[in-house]
Amino acid sequence: EQQMLAMARALATDPAVLLLDELSMGLAPIIVSGLYEQVQAIADEGTTILVVEQFAHEVLGVADVAAIMLHGRVQRTGAPAEIGEELAAAYLGGVG
Repeated sequence: EQQMLAMARALATDPAVLLLDELSMGLAPIIVSGLYEQVQAIADEGTTILVVEQFAHEVLGVADVAAIMLHGRVQRTGAPAEIGEELAAAYLGGVG
């Protein structure tokens, strides 16, 4: 509820850009899924959204472009599907 309230407060000013930091932190998966449905709806209305997220699965599902950061620097950008595959390979096979 607090995440939704914070997002509603931010949206009350009709921003051109919305910055979201660790939207899923401490939340149950079903709640995270609902939040990202809302993020997608907001983006569909024309708001640019930048999300910083450790748990990439949900955010990659709604992203237009994805980036991987390491030690504060962007290491790679690309299509969400490509980035998701690279992350899966890195976690499962030590690629990189």
